[in-house]
Amino acid sequence: MEKILDHPLIKHKISILRDEKTSTKEFRELISEISMILCYEALSDAKTYDKKIKTPIKETIGKVIDENNYAFVPILRAGMGMVDGVLRVIPNARIGHIGLYRNEETLEPVKYYCKLPKNIKDKEVILLDPMLATGGSAVSAISMLKQDGVKRIKFLCIIAAPEGIKKIKEVHPDVDIYCANLDEGLNDIGYIFPGLGDAGDRIYGTK
Repeated sequence: MEKILDHPLIKHKISILRDEKTSTKEFRELISEISMILCYEALSDAKTYDKKIKTPIKETIGKVIDENNYAFVPILRAGMGMVDGVLRVIPNARIGHIGLYRNEETLEPVKYYCKLPKNIKDKEVILLDPMLATGGSAVSAISMLKQDGVKRIKFLCIIAAPEGIKKIKEVHPDVDIYCANLDEGLNDIGYIFPGLGDAGDRIYGTK
């Protein structure tokens, strides 16, 4: 399943992200804010449990989720820009990290780091990467999670190309995709257009 957010405020914020004049501070804040909204969407099917609560007025039964059932895994380095936003939704979720970089000649992902929480196989994992271009990095990261026994995986991104969504659906049809905006496609060197540039560089101010 794929869900592309369709909301005027999201479109507004995406337009600010695209603008090359947007400051590093504002870019970082918008990535975090949109990530929080994506996380709300991704957890619309979260299982809730009854909990007895005493309000200032009376005792009642509230609905709660078990935050320990969730783990966020950003794909380094750009995925780290989404972590603060999603942690506002589930502050007690565990955090893992998968490090991949794209070979600029082959466009294939190369793994350089992987550190995942204990008992990751028992959790619902939400994989984070602002940009879904060719889909190579996302597919590789999902495969790595499945090799560790993870059964429930969702993928969150800010901008996606149709090619990337197609790739995930072909290789991992059981993974739900949540995206803030679907762009036109990829250029001849595998970058999303119109896109917003290199998300990692713009989050960290490295270019």
